[in-house]
Amino acid sequence: MHKKDIGLATLVVTVGAIVAMVNPRFLSPINLANTANLIGLFGLFSIAEAFVIVTAGIELSIGSVIALIGVIFVDLIASFGVPWGVALAIVLVLSVAIGLLHGWLITRLKLQPFVVTLCGLLIYRGVARFYTKDGTAGFSFGSDFPMLEYLVSGRTAGIPHSVIAFALVAIISWFLLHRTVFGRHLFAVGKNSEAARYSGIDTNRVIIKAYVLCAFLTGISAVFFAMYTRSVQPSSHGNFYELYGIAAAVLGGFSLRGGEGSIIGVVLGVILLQELQNLVNLLGIPSSLNFAVMGSVILAGVIADTQFSHYRDARRQASAMAAMEDNT
Repeated sequence: MHKKDIGLATLVVTVGAIVAMVNPRFLSPINLANTANLIGLFGLFSIAEAFVIVTAGIELSIGSVIALIGVIFVDLIASFGVPWGVALAIVLVLSVAIGLLHGWLITRLKLQPFVVTLCGLLIYRGVARFYTKDGTAGFSFGSDFPMLEYLVSGRTAGIPHSVIAFALVAIISWFLLHRTVFGRHLFAVGKNSEAARYSGIDTNRVIIKAYVLCAFLTGISAVFFAMYTRSVQPSSHGNFYELYGIAAAVLGGFSLRGGEGSIIGVVLGVILLQELQNLVNLLGIPSSLNFAVMGSVILAGVIADTQFSHYRDARRQASAMAAMEDNT
């Protein structure tokens, strides 16, 4: 674990202890199970966001993609009677296509990731609302999909399957980012794309793969959310989820400048955000302040990251100067 991860883990434990002291209901089995389920649901797309941020990019359309994929997935099963396995394959292929489109626009047409994904945010939610005629896509009363509901919404030994899925994705993502050549390329591109290209790295391919991976994980997250809610209202479903993913990644040590980050940190960031949200709910604070809390967390994370970078650069310069003086 990095020093940032250790510090964040300490903060998670401290905040959890404070929440438990403020309201003992925090440790009740029901609340812990619900919180764990939300950690799994929000954690999937937070890791997705991290893979893009590490390349110095951004993905602002996650919430809209979750709404669009959720609408299509539910409608394929409920309205057209498509087997859920086939419907799952269709929406995942669509998710990958969205990631390819974003990557192509950014690398081939040289558009800014902010612009591409901001447009995606508007387009995908607009398409989802048009698809449902601004209505709600949902399962009819009494609809039963036992295997699908067990896999997505069920529990094993009391552990929600969303948490198990999040853990598996986190383990695979940790290995991919920190123990493979592709992961090193992601860090290199985020740190200095020009230097990475001159060193022989196909930076365009790396960036496209990052956006495809992000979209694929977002598609999986969309299916989990669709089965969690069992209905999708495109005008509100997934609103501001991209900000949650960015906040979790920033808290986890992923610099918005790219080239830094830890999957363990993202996991801890997701847990911390859910603890804070749980604190807001248990204290009876208006839910509208959730966004204020999230914005404050992002701001604090960016300030801390900036100050840490300045401190680290100052230490490096001091060490270099000391080494030069010793040589002379």
